[in-house]
Amino acid sequence: MRAQAFAKLNLTLEVFPRSADGYHPLRGVFQSVSLFDEVSIEPASDDSVHIEGGEAPEDETNLAWMALDAVRRHARVVSPLALSIHKRIPPGAGLGGGSADAAAALGLMADRFGLDDDATTELAEALGSDVPFSFVGGTKLVEGRGQRLRPFEQLGDFALGIVVPPFSLSTPAVFSEWDRLDSPSGHDMDDRYLPPLLRGGPPIRNDLFPAAVSLDPRVGEWRDEISRIWSTGVAMTGSGTALFGFFSTMDEALSAVDSIDIPTRATEAVEPVRVGWRRIDA
Repeated sequence: MRAQAFAKLNLTLEVFPRSADGYHPLRGVFQSVSLFDEVSIEPASDDSVHIEGGEAPEDETNLAWMALDAVRRHARVVSPLALSIHKRIPPGAGLGGGSADAAAALGLMADRFGLDDDATTELAEALGSDVPFSFVGGTKLVEGRGQRLRPFEQLGDFALGIVVPPFSLSTPAVFSEWDRLDSPSGHDMDDRYLPPLLRGGPPIRNDLFPAAVSLDPRVGEWRDEISRIWSTGVAMTGSGTALFGFFSTMDEALSAVDSIDIPTRATEAVEPVRVGWRRIDA
């Protein structure tokens, strides 16, 4: 069994003060994009996790393995399985690669063992905040801890350039800094830099951006430099550090990422996709 597991961008991300359960409620427009990892699950003589092309745990702490094992336990089977992930989504950048891999593994295993929608949704919510969105994908308004998905007009007819700077930030540290800074809001991107379908809609901003800059001023410096090079607005996704801008076509996005001549962890030209994962074997 094989699947593509698509990255996501937080086109908008509003953050609210920590609630009684210890988590920060969120509200934002999430978008799946064409950058993907490839997830494979095969019968084996012993359980195993193998990662190539990037960094991720190769043991039971891997979120995709946790998804696989959750379905296996729900279905009450013990057959050993081998999980392989070919990483293309840079880790620790706010692109949701780990959650995407988990969603793909969950989907493949749910298909294999015939789980119904209610059981699959429950497992997705238990695995992590981004997994419910990554399982469904497309364009969604996401609320709460990520478990509430609302309809949103499916976006398309544009492309995006993504730049991942050569450093990363801890997600818990960014949220803690956001608390320390007394819950700042991000700055709205000017409508002139947005695709037509996003103009006049929810503000394209990331409330975690001020906290990320406070922890590491290079985030702001990179945002400003990329905005200068591209002559357009640039936003951060998630808790960072990946940065993105909008373009009319894939050719424009490809030219934009090719224009970045400073060392990065990754640059990608992508377009919106309508699913969070896609099975690619027969």
